[in-house]
Parts: sequence; structure tokens; C-alpha cells
Amino acid sequence: MGIIDDLKIQYKTGGITLQLIFWNIGIAIPLFLLHAFSNDGFLSLMSWIQLTSDPSEFILKPWTILTYSFLHVDVLHLLFNMIMLNFSGRLFLTFFTQKQFLGLYLLGAIFAGLVFLGTFFLFGYKAPIIGASGAIMAVLIASATYAPLYQIRLLLIGTVKLWHIAFVFVILDLVQMPTNNMGGHIAHLGGAFFGFIYIKLLQNGTDLSLIVTRILDFFANLFKPKKGTPFKKVHRNVSQPKPKTATTSKIVVKDKTQQQIDEILDKISQSGYDSLTKEEKEFLFKAGK
Repeated sequence: MGIIDDLKIQYKTGGITLQLIFWNIGIAIPLFLLHAFSNDGFLSLMSWIQLTSDPSEFILKPWTILTYSFLHVDVLHLLFNMIMLNFSGRLFLTFFTQKQFLGLYLLGAIFAGLVFLGTFFLFGYKAPIIGASGAIMAVLIASATYAPLYQIRLLLIGTVKLWHIAFVFVILDLVQMPTNNMGGHIAHLGGAFFGFIYIKLLQNGTDLSLIVTRILDFFANLFKPKKGTPFKKVHRNVSQPKPKTATTSKIVVKDKTQQQIDEILDKISQSGYDSLTKEEKEFLFKAGK
């Protein structure tokens, strides 16, 4: 079995977390290679898939509200995000389903992008943004909101509660926002807020991930080959001929009567007339008419 076959098996059996990691890596590697060999081509392609706060560009490229979350600046950026995606995804799937995870991840990315757009539009800033951190923060904060006292054992640190980890990441974004990558930290906080809101609504009976599930199911059914309508055999109610009433043949009746007469006569010859029963005497009388 080759490496490609092994990766295919891992993709099929690894669950939604591993599949998202595969998607992120699968998109990042060709872009890294394009950047290395053709900077102009890289920049041209990125202009179509990265999210920018310029409203005139975003209106022409609305798909960037989602595609930006599958892009990364460099290998270190990709590596850190994939480690956090694996950690947050496994936590979330401890309590919820894979469909809920995918729905939260995609909606978290969209919401984080909208927060970035709205904030930069208000301040009049124009800048691009890429990265899966907003979606990952949505998953992490959702897990911490649902099970804040869940204990995690960290290397060199020991056992901590889940809300401690979430709190540290939120504080780091708040502290670093004024100094560098303001748009990225705003998107992180937007994703974190969405994760919190998602759990609160879910606890009240509203599962926002169903939006994504229904959309994906719609397109899956749209491209699924329709099964042919099974052939239905039409049965005509042909009236069956009524069974003919068995008419007693006169010849048969005559033979039976004659046989009974012969038996009575034999009895008379052997035992006399007086040995006949009343029914036999009456039958013999009627037969002689």
C-alpha cells in the first residue's frame, strides 16, 4: 500500500477533524509552492480568495467570507492552527456530533470574517485577512462554554480546567490586538464570541449548525443520481369464470339407486323381508314406483 492509499484511508476513517486538517494542508501546500516559484501568480490568485475589508472588493467576491479561512501565511502559521484545530476538534466531539462540529466551524469562520469586515469598515481600514484561527476559536470557546470545568492535562504544566485555556487565548488576543495583526485578533474574538453564542442558543433548543447541515444535504441530494422509478406491473381484474356447479349426472344417480336396490334385494334373499329396516322398506317402495 502506497502513501497515497494510506492517506485516502486516513481521510475516510479519520472523522471530520482530520478531514478539515487535510483540506487546510491540501490547499496550503500548492499555494506555498506557487508563492515560491511565482510571486506574481501567487498574489493574483490570493486576490480572489483572501478576505479584504474593502467593501467594493468584497461585494464582487462574496465567497471570500469562507475561502479566507482555508489560507495560511506560512508553514508555522499552518502548523500552529492545525495543532489547535486537532485539539479543539477532539474536545468538541467529546460532547457533540461531527455535523455540529462542521456547522460550527464553517459558521464560526463566516461570523469571524463578518466581525472583521464590520470593524475595519467602521474605522476606515482596508486590509486583507487569511487564516483558520477564527473558526478554531469558535470551536474552542464553544467547548469551554459547554464544559468549563472539564480537566485537561498539559505537558509541563499539569492538569488545568478547560475554561483556563480559553481564558488565556482570549486575553492574548485582547492584549496583542493594538500591537500587531489587529485584523487577525479581531477575527479571533469574533469566532470566540460566536462559539459562546452557539452553545447558549443550543442549550435553549436552537442548533445553528443545522443551517449548514441542511445546505450540504440539499446539494448532496441535488447531485446524487436519482434512482429509477421501479416498474409497476398493472394487474387487470379479469373476472374469473365462476366455477360450474357440479350437476349430478342422471346416469350416476341411476347407478347408485340401482346398486342400493340390489343390496336390499340381496338382504331379502338371505334374511327375508322382515329383516329390512323401516328406511330400507320406504326406499324400496319409492324405487318401485
